[in-house]
This record gives sequence, C-alpha cells and structure tokens, in this order.
Amino acid sequence: MATVPTKGNLIAKKRSLSLARTGFDLMDRKRNILIREMMGLIGDAEKIQSEIDSTFSEAYRSLRKANITLGIIDDIASSIPIDDTVDIRYRSIMGVEIPIVTESNDPPEMHYGFQDTNSALDDAYVKFHNVKNLCRRLAEIENTIYLLANSIKKTQKRANALNHIIIPGLTSEIKEITDSLEEKDREEFSRLKVIKNRGTKQNIPE
Repeated sequence: MATVPTKGNLIAKKRSLSLARTGFDLMDRKRNILIREMMGLIGDAEKIQSEIDSTFSEAYRSLRKANITLGIIDDIASSIPIDDTVDIRYRSIMGVEIPIVTESNDPPEMHYGFQDTNSALDDAYVKFHNVKNLCRRLAEIENTIYLLANSIKKTQKRANALNHIIIPGLTSEIKEITDSLEEKDREEFSRLKVIKNRGTKQNIPE
C-alpha cells in the first residue's frame, strides 16, 4: 500500500530512516564485539583441549602404574565422594547471557587411607582432579562460543534486513514522497501564476 505523500508522512519516514540507520550501526558494532570475543575464546578452547589431552595421558599412566602396584583400585575409587562444588552463574556480553562456572580453589583432598596406597595413586588422583577442572573450564568456554555464535548469526540477520531491505525501502519511499510533494508545489506555483496573470490582465484598462 502506497504511503500518502504528505509532509507529515515525509517527516515520519525520515525519522524511521534515522532510527533504522542507528539500529544498523548498533547491530554492526554488537556483531564485531561478539566476533572478537568469540575468536579469543576459540584460541583459549584450543589451548585447554591440548592441556586436557596431555593431562589425561599423564593421569592414565599414573593410574596404570597404581593398578599394577596396588591391584585394581575399584574399592579405593568408590570411597571418593561426589563433587558438588560446581556453581553456575551468568554475565552479560552485549545482551548475551554467558555462563560462568565457579568451583572451589582448595587443593584436592585425599579421601582414602595412605597405609594401603602409594604415590602413583596420589599422582593419578591429582591429575584427574586437574582434568576435571580443565573440563569444567572447557565446557564453560564451548558453551560461551555456541551462545556467541548463535547471537552473531541473529545479529547479522537483523543487520542485513536493516541494510538491504528496510533502509533502502525507506529511502525509496522518502524519494517518492519528496518527488510527489515537489511536483505538487510546482503545480501549485503554476496555478497561482496563472491566476495572478489573469488578475493582472483584468486590471489593465482598455
């Protein structure tokens, strides 16, 4: 449906165009900030994954040594309590709610007796404790990357709609209204000129 070419509608369309351009600038800025944040986290995730792999390898070597020297240690493993120290909170990055995994910074506590164990088991326990903390950190980062990527996709879609559909559409409507109003002004000017000329001729004495 075509917009009626009035000065009021022209002012409204110009206001909408200004808001659309401001919205696009904000979306573009948000997208760039989120991309920078995500790219930094991708590098962190790669480092932590590498650390997890190496720590896991060391932990399993120590565990194999403990199994060889102590026998299968299922009974000892069952004495380890369930870890419920994880707490998840959230922070906002440009309106995106990002999880923060917090945990106790206390050193690992040995929950088994030392009489029937050895240093190989202690070493395996500490290394698996470190792996657990690294996995928590990696889970936090990977979830953050997913949320940021999803928000970047939505932001890009909205920015594209503003830049390629809404802003050009409003620009076109403003031009049409402006052209129509200018044409009306020219017609009104010509009409007034004709009336004036007729009045001038009528006032000329014969």
